[in-house]
Amino acid sequence: MMRKLENKIAIITGGASGIGKGMAMAFVKEGATVAIVDLNEEIGHETIKELQIYQPKSMFIQANLAEHDKLAGIVQQVIDKFGKLDILVNNAHASKNMPFEQVTQQDFDLSFGTGFYPTYYLMQAALPYLKESKGKIINFASGAGINGDATQATYAAAKEAIRGISRVAANEFGPFGINVNLISPIANSPAVQKWAKEEPEYYQSMLSKIPLRRLGELEEDIGRAAVFLASEDSDYITGQTIMVDGGATKLR
Repeated sequence: MMRKLENKIAIITGGASGIGKGMAMAFVKEGATVAIVDLNEEIGHETIKELQIYQPKSMFIQANLAEHDKLAGIVQQVIDKFGKLDILVNNAHASKNMPFEQVTQQDFDLSFGTGFYPTYYLMQAALPYLKESKGKIINFASGAGINGDATQATYAAAKEAIRGISRVAANEFGPFGINVNLISPIANSPAVQKWAKEEPEYYQSMLSKIPLRRLGELEEDIGRAAVFLASEDSDYITGQTIMVDGGATKLR
């Protein structure tokens, strides 16, 4: 039986740890060759060794996504090595949480500079190659933007901007056979695990609002949802935000 992503080439930003690593592991186990892009060189090299157990050709690209003039070069490295691109996953994003009245332009620049703009520019750079492969784009939304979570003005704004351009891209890219969708996750990431230890009451309060009463596992839950959106199983789905959050947010 052929695996769902056999012979597919994928780029995953923020792929060295957390949700990105979970997706990368799920992808290689389904036959994909993955290029993980990450700022952290040490963790990137550790993760790529794990991925290469399943797919030896997978590669690590060390990059600062805030250097927007270099983003097209990430796509070009993958094309130079593999000759094609089938899947682009824009997962990386950095931001700071703070009360609304304390937010500065610098805070917005961080969130948009590492989340929104890299998503836009990488989609733009990848488009010619995704036209050839009739490929898939997976971007990342957040309940913080959809629900307007307190203290997350810059993150929420950038995530909703990503949702906006993803819907535009779904309309523009659809005639080329390219699917553009978003995942909005709640995940059992290292950062959340750390927060659970530091703020156990807030963590339990958050958990109680999830109907399934658990966080999503990085590979088994978020990664498998990404495999679905990256595979032919989702060929007739585009422009959608998929809530992989245990039912915490129900879109209307």
